[in-house]
Amino acid sequence: MHTSTTKPALSFWQIWNMCFGFLGIQFGFALQNANVSRIFQTLGAGMDDIPILWVAAPLTGLLVQPLIGYLSDRTWSRLGRRRPYFLVGAVLASLALFAFPNLPALWIAAGMLWVLDASINISMEPFRAFVGDQLPASQRPTGFAMQSFFIGVGSVVASALPYVLEKMGVANTAAAGQIPDTVRYAFYAGGVALLGAIGWTVLRTREYPPDMLAHWDAAPTQASRSHHTVQIRSLACIAIAAGLLLAALVESRTLDKALYILAGLFCGFGLAFLVRTFLAADNAFTRILDDVRDMPPAMAQLAVVQFFSWFALFAMWIYTTAAVTEVHFGSTDPASAAYNAGANWVGVLFAAYNGFAALAAMVIPWMARRFGLRISHLLNAVLGGLGLLSIGWIHDPHWLLLSMLGVGFAWASILSLPYAMLSDSVPAAKMGTYMGIFNFFIVIPQLVAASLLGFLLKTLLGGHPIHALAIGGASMIVAGLCVLRVRLPTEKTA
Repeated sequence: MHTSTTKPALSFWQIWNMCFGFLGIQFGFALQNANVSRIFQTLGAGMDDIPILWVAAPLTGLLVQPLIGYLSDRTWSRLGRRRPYFLVGAVLASLALFAFPNLPALWIAAGMLWVLDASINISMEPFRAFVGDQLPASQRPTGFAMQSFFIGVGSVVASALPYVLEKMGVANTAAAGQIPDTVRYAFYAGGVALLGAIGWTVLRTREYPPDMLAHWDAAPTQASRSHHTVQIRSLACIAIAAGLLLAALVESRTLDKALYILAGLFCGFGLAFLVRTFLAADNAFTRILDDVRDMPPAMAQLAVVQFFSWFALFAMWIYTTAAVTEVHFGSTDPASAAYNAGANWVGVLFAAYNGFAALAAMVIPWMARRFGLRISHLLNAVLGGLGLLSIGWIHDPHWLLLSMLGVGFAWASILSLPYAMLSDSVPAAKMGTYMGIFNFFIVIPQLVAASLLGFLLKTLLGGHPIHALAIGGASMIVAGLCVLRVRLPTEKTA
């Protein structure tokens, strides 16, 4: 019998311990984001190949996160509900980090990116639900901001590691087709850090059992909406037809093959919902699709915000190295000293925006109390958009640190405020499932970016990656404006 009607508040150090694992998760993601394009180019990938090779990262998230969320909602073991997934994902991701810089061929590296990203996603997805499980509504912005803080700290260290190792005398160049030792040793350190940080959270936290979470659940009641099967089938068929038409256009007009990703996205979602209308079975597939169909209104509105935010971020991750090395260091040759110096400086820039994000995470809870969640996110997204746009305006690469200040505030906000807005709108019993589904709206824009940016770069933007960053900046500002449309069950100010 649970006499308290509200979930107990946690102390600062309890929140610290439950979020500490994100230090390791982001250590792995930061190494991936800052170095994988460099590894691909070193192993022989051309600039036009980079977006399609990167598709592994968002696609694994699309498949893995909803399933892990669904399974973790239904798990209870000696380790709890979410922690078993933290631990399994950490072990697999650490092994992948050790393997990545030793791969002999481009196609093997592309496959290993699938393994690495899937493993990190197994650990990461339950961490979002973990905050919703453990914290009362008044502390959730603080919990997600704490995650942003650890994301920033982990990313600062991981992104700067090749640069720091070079200063310590480690070789930053290698023979053609070989990964420099600076990158190799950074990935080894990442494997240790990821496993250690997540192990700390597993050992130093506890979880509420499902019956206690149900007792404290204050989310609005979710009812299944009335949907006509004929209407769903019609929309599904339209999506499939659109995908097939796009694929035919790509084939007949020899357009950029990356557009096949977008065609596959249309066909995949259309086919999934079409199949669902013919199934009566109650299983993970049908329940996840039904929850997508019945998502809370606030979640649907936040989906638009997430789309433009993550389109911008994906553009930044895959094109900053190419843009900065070309525009600010004057080289497009991955074997040259100038290119590798520029690539290392991008690592510093990525470390800087994550460092600024760690500082912003301390400010965001105050902003949420002072301005509300929506206005706070708008301000931060605009700062991020201006930061990306300014990379094309600034000539001295050292001043790009100022660009990263704006990006850092946007990054911290993207990692915290949308989740704080979402967590009070979904039922506790489906927290993991909906946090996983929310990842659709992180993954889909990345797949769209992987499909379109290479095509746009080649056909309209003169092949200069700096223009892809400008598109990303504009997209980030649009994301900020879209957050004004989000309507929450109750306006939250803390």
